[in-house]
Amino acid sequence: MATSARRGPYFCGVDAAMDVVSGKWKSLILWELHEHGTLRFAELRRGLPGVSEKMLVQHLREMEEDGLVNREVYPVVPPKVEYSLTEHGVSLNAALEAMAVWGQERIERIGAEKVSTEAV
Repeated sequence: MATSARRGPYFCGVDAAMDVVSGKWKSLILWELHEHGTLRFAELRRGLPGVSEKMLVQHLREMEEDGLVNREVYPVVPPKVEYSLTEHGVSLNAALEAMAVWGQERIERIGAEKVSTEAV
């Protein structure tokens, strides 16, 4: 569907969707919550090796603002916070599944090409 009208800050749906999942960790956070359901912060961090606490906090806040992630705070000591996907997060994750299949089918080739270009 081609259109010349710009909708808000975006040119098209792909532009809007990529903005919401931009950054290395957002799509992986979505996938982790999809695979494991509701998770606490430490559980999410363990499931995403390499993510810093600062980056995970930042991405979770942005994803909550974008309506992808629900943050549930329980009034207990010590504090208990759980994260889960909203309806919008579930639907975006469904769209990411096609990308996951594409990547899985090409993972060896993509990895080999990345290694060969890094060696140069």
